[in-house]
Amino acid sequence: MKRLFVKYLVALSYYLESAPRYQRTKKFFYDLLNNDDYPYKKYFDIFMILIILSSVTILVMDVRERVAWWLDYYDLYIVTTIFVVEYLLRLWVYSDIHKVVIAEFEESEFFEKPFSFSKVLKRIAADKWRYVTSPAAIIDLVAILPSYRELRILRVFVLFRAFKMLRYSKSLIQFFDILRSKKIELYTLLTLLAFFTLIASVMIYVFEGNGTNPNIHNLFDAVYWALVTITTVGYGDISPVSTEGRAVSMLIILTGIGAISFLTSIIVSAFSEKLPEIKETRVMNLILKKRDLNLVCGYGKVGQLVAKKFKESGESFLVIESDPAKVEMAELDGCDVLRANATKSSTLLKLKLCENVKSIICVTHNDIVNVFITINARSLCKSVQIIARCSDKSVAKKLRLAGANHLIMPEEIAGLLGAVYIGQPVAFDALQAILTQKKSARIDEVEVRLGSFLDGAKVGDFDFTANRLVLLAVMKRLESKDKSSHYIIFNPPDDTSLKAGDILVVMGYSVSIADFKGRVEQSVRYKTAVA
Repeated sequence: MKRLFVKYLVALSYYLESAPRYQRTKKFFYDLLNNDDYPYKKYFDIFMILIILSSVTILVMDVRERVAWWLDYYDLYIVTTIFVVEYLLRLWVYSDIHKVVIAEFEESEFFEKPFSFSKVLKRIAADKWRYVTSPAAIIDLVAILPSYRELRILRVFVLFRAFKMLRYSKSLIQFFDILRSKKIELYTLLTLLAFFTLIASVMIYVFEGNGTNPNIHNLFDAVYWALVTITTVGYGDISPVSTEGRAVSMLIILTGIGAISFLTSIIVSAFSEKLPEIKETRVMNLILKKRDLNLVCGYGKVGQLVAKKFKESGESFLVIESDPAKVEMAELDGCDVLRANATKSSTLLKLKLCENVKSIICVTHNDIVNVFITINARSLCKSVQIIARCSDKSVAKKLRLAGANHLIMPEEIAGLLGAVYIGQPVAFDALQAILTQKKSARIDEVEVRLGSFLDGAKVGDFDFTANRLVLLAVMKRLESKDKSSHYIIFNPPDDTSLKAGDILVVMGYSVSIADFKGRVEQSVRYKTAVA
């Protein structure tokens, strides 16, 4: 019988290990209960906080007078059921029982020894007991007790339902995590305070507990006075009357002031150390909600210009910088900034590179760093656009091989502009006006939208000159599997046909370009409405 039971138990364990529906279900509840990155967890947390607040309100109201029967029913059955189900789900997802069975079975097969059912039970019980005895699980369990209204003494556990909210408030969890990082210092301070409180209690009891002070009847009164005094609260209900007692009081007041100062410095230093991590978490939560994100790796002079252009165009972007001074500069400029090393794959994976990121602009001052960023990004995602800065032509070749789509060479561009200025100063002024957008002159891209008046038309069908625009080029995509393949027609003739997906490169004043884009968008909306 035992062998048959073990056979079915092992078979069930292997079935659960390979069952997609079971694995998806368990992962869903695990993410819902424990994974802060899961998008639906915040709604579950809000729901549980509202349930807890409603339950606490009902139980507090019921202290003085009986609440309505339907409130009693709601608290006794609905709230309790939710708490019990949540507790059992947390117990379930904490560990995998079937994996323990499989591990023991495979070990017994490998060493050719009998399957130990008692060993499996002990390991399962140890895993579950580890969760049951954790502080959060104890609070969850004790929070269920106030539901048994027949035992009025259990009403005191209503406080644990309020404590239960700590699990669902990320800010409170972060606060306790910060304090936990300084537990050695806090334990030391608590030990010193307990020692001084005990010494002061004994001294004041010896000096004034013999009838000298009518308010001190026993040692507990002395401890109460010492604790109130060392915390600088000083209710005034017990005051020393002897010279010795007042001397003790002065000493313990000075000790309390020093202890509070020490405690304040511990908390401030803990927050200072954890502040970058808290900022990173906040930035990550905001960034992961965005799509088509542009990563600006490096916040030097070039990175600042790129970030400025992104801000002006309204595109979402994130600055990644490891230098604290530059991180602070980016924050002051109003940029979303992540203090991290962009050369590490973990940083890009955290940002969900293939899902959320549209382009990566590598503009650090170090060419080698830009090469490493390009290699990592391209190895993680084949489709992301990578624009890299370099100052050496030999490095440019390496960047191309690493997977960079476009290169920026500031020194070469500066040299070309200098040559233009020497030979053609007027042309240089015009080019500078375009690049700096002086008098609102600029070069921009206009996509031919599906269903717009440009879709299916020819270049000659639209009078760009009348709209104070100059058509510089048309970028046409090739009909191939590689969607990034394209060719550019400079100064296109009037019979050049346009179709959806083509990009027009136009030059003109900002207002003219904005008007042209608006007309394209309006024609798309009009055709959609008519259809």
